[in-house]
Amino acid sequence: MHVGQCPWLLATLSAPPFVPRTLVFAATLLALLAGLAYAGDAAWRRTVRRWVDADVTLRSRLAVAAADASLTEQWRAGDGRLQRTLVAIARDERVLGVAACSEDGALLAVTASMPDAVTCREVSRSARRRAVDSLPYTRIVDLDSTALHIAAVPITTPIDGGGFVVLVHDLRYAVVRASSARRQILTAFLLLALSASGVTVLAAALAQRQWLLALRRALAGEDTPALRPLVREIRALARHLAGDPTEKALEGSWTAERLRHTLVRLLDGERLVILANREPYIHQRVDGEIRVMQPASGLVTALEPVLRACSGTWEAHGSGTADRDVVDRYDRVAVPPGEPAYQLRRVWLTEAEEQGYYYGLSNEGLWPLCHVAHARPTFRIEDWAHYRAVNQRFADAVCEEVDGDDPIVLVQDYHFALAPRMIRDRLPGATIITFWHIPWPNAERIGICPWHEELLEGLLGSSVLAFHTQQHCNHFLDAVDAYLEARIDRESVAIVQGKRRTLVRSYPISIEWPMRRLEGALSVAAARQAVCAEFGLPAGTRIGVGVDRLDYTKGIEERFGAVDRLLATHPELVGRFVFIQIAAPSRSKIDHYRDLDARVTALAAEINGRWQRGAYRPILLQRSHHEPADVIRYFRAADLCYVSSLHDGMNLVAKEFVAARDDAQGVLVLSRFTGAARELTEALIVNPYDLDESTQALAAALAMPVAEQQVRMRAMRRLVSEFNVYRWAGQMLLDAADLRQRERLHGRLQHTPLQR
Repeated sequence: MHVGQCPWLLATLSAPPFVPRTLVFAATLLALLAGLAYAGDAAWRRTVRRWVDADVTLRSRLAVAAADASLTEQWRAGDGRLQRTLVAIARDERVLGVAACSEDGALLAVTASMPDAVTCREVSRSARRRAVDSLPYTRIVDLDSTALHIAAVPITTPIDGGGFVVLVHDLRYAVVRASSARRQILTAFLLLALSASGVTVLAAALAQRQWLLALRRALAGEDTPALRPLVREIRALARHLAGDPTEKALEGSWTAERLRHTLVRLLDGERLVILANREPYIHQRVDGEIRVMQPASGLVTALEPVLRACSGTWEAHGSGTADRDVVDRYDRVAVPPGEPAYQLRRVWLTEAEEQGYYYGLSNEGLWPLCHVAHARPTFRIEDWAHYRAVNQRFADAVCEEVDGDDPIVLVQDYHFALAPRMIRDRLPGATIITFWHIPWPNAERIGICPWHEELLEGLLGSSVLAFHTQQHCNHFLDAVDAYLEARIDRESVAIVQGKRRTLVRSYPISIEWPMRRLEGALSVAAARQAVCAEFGLPAGTRIGVGVDRLDYTKGIEERFGAVDRLLATHPELVGRFVFIQIAAPSRSKIDHYRDLDARVTALAAEINGRWQRGAYRPILLQRSHHEPADVIRYFRAADLCYVSSLHDGMNLVAKEFVAARDDAQGVLVLSRFTGAARELTEALIVNPYDLDESTQALAAALAMPVAEQQVRMRAMRRLVSEFNVYRWAGQMLLDAADLRQRERLHGRLQHTPLQR
């Protein structure tokens, strides 16, 4: 749910900050600062009093010590010399008076300015009571306009007894200075308090505004990691107030809306995180400009509509020449361009990592290992090291993107066999759905890989491990049974390791329905006319089409051989039939693919040379990337589409051709070695290695009556419409939700104490 779908929530988040609440906050802050100032002032007074007492006491002791010899000599004499010594001590303008007192409190001598309030008897009694190690007795007496400091400094005489010299200091100077400093400090503190209050209120207002803006963006679909948990709670509340989708809304055909409701109802509307090597949009720099391209990939064709429907993050290798130029500081960019629905998080690889992880282990090792296409797999220890390191990096990036401790993660394909276990180690509560898009070989063949046990262990980090066909599931179960210590639960088709259960399921992948790319597409007649004009073909030319990456598993050489034999056995088609082969270059850094490119190009030239009649060439080889709109145009213009894969997981080109033919015409010739052949049984199913069978199927397709074409095509379109990509994703998510619920209930039961 986006914020725009909830008017009351939009109004709440659009409201200005609540001013009275801010004022209350400011007043409270000022009150606290005033209390702090009051306490500070009392502490200041006590501190100043101690400072003054210590200073004046020291001065008194020094004055008495300077006259100690005279005082000792004159103490018992009782003549005028004692008086004169006291007067000399009292010359300091801050000394009001000095008196000599005997130990029993008798006055021996006193200066004329001694205040009447100070008497020898009272001072001597207090001094005797508090005397410690001959230290002076001191006291500060507060008066109306000033304060007096009284210090009784002990003195001893060689004759019996001793006494005290009492010095009285006027502390008016200290009071004035302390009051002035106090006023300055309080003024500075007041200004600081007001400034702090103002800055705090302003910062709070700005922070509140920024927080609301960030929350609005997060609710609108923009990824904001810090607000993910709150956004999830707000969306849940909004759904609760708006009313949950009813069971009736979840019935019928699978659509993008139904898939979205499924996530809301069963998985709390959580965002998905998809981990795939290939990115759905590539930014390339062409002639100084940045252009956005969609790669030729069945994986992208299948998954991109799912993420459009559910929102979330697609994490992939950033391989475009301008990919770094468009991402933010978190390496994210909102896609699709112009109508963003989810985030694309790019992970960067060095050239050595890409060579080892992608070209090395993935495509020179695992790809030929899993496809029975007679290519020898190559395994290098350094490639394995890069594969592990890159899997760990992508797994760590997934953990950075998730909302909480139990996210939903979709791991895609053979590039990330180790990632499920790595994610599981960091997020034990995650729901991890891994889909293996290529065939899974039998147990004996997977054992060729030196690290087959590590691959199996990595994949078993998944909650649900999915393949295209049940045969692939069976092969995986057999491999686990042969190489790992695990229990195979054949009844529920699961693998159990300790307390961890991994479901193994077949989910035939599909495409979106209705196909979004058909919006604005040329009509069938207009598409045929445009294609004929593009290649200079005369009207009435029969057209066959093939769409593939340039890969040895796609049977392109066998396809060209069938076209060559078709022209040889049906000479009436020479000059009247062309086959347009779109072959997007792929993995050109691998020798096997460069050799294939050279062979395919040479074979097309050889066949064209054999059948060329003027400008006529039977095979039109297009060795370049084509945007989806161009591919749709070729599909709609064609009389037939030939998918001749030697071994394939599903092959979505077959389903895309069916979806593109809303006129219910055209014929699909399909290899039996594709997963699609198990579903699209109304196609002409062939063995691409058998050129006679393939040639006969091509001829039958060109001769097939329109009525039969329509019967076959409508049946296949019904199947693709019902078993579309939303159903594929929905069934996986339903199984994942069921597993998640059972695990939560099991955990709850384990932590519930037994009632007695």
